[in-house]
Amino acid sequence: MKKIIVYQEAGEFAENKDVARKWREEIILLELAKNKVVEVDFVNVTGVTQSFVHALVAEAFRRYGDRAFDNLIFSNANGVVREIIRTVYHYMQESLGDTDENRP
Repeated sequence: MKKIIVYQEAGEFAENKDVARKWREEIILLELAKNKVVEVDFVNVTGVTQSFVHALVAEAFRRYGDRAFDNLIFSNANGVVREIIRTVYHYMQESLGDTDENRP
């Protein structure tokens, strides 16, 4: 399992879309293509922007659907961060025509 520790490159408030894009391209999409698990660890992160989370995982949700949801682990995310992840997930589901309200 690959692990991304957000704080190491994105800091306490994760907003750098270039960092998110790099992780998406170099880790997340490559690992999901091999049906591998990726842990995104938000330890010491107090907040994120919706655009950061979108750049990080929206393409994975679009491309891999439920497999992305099942194979992406969001650890140590506080309530604010979890809500933004949830928002991006639901936005992607709506844009793809899937309205499963039971996800994240």
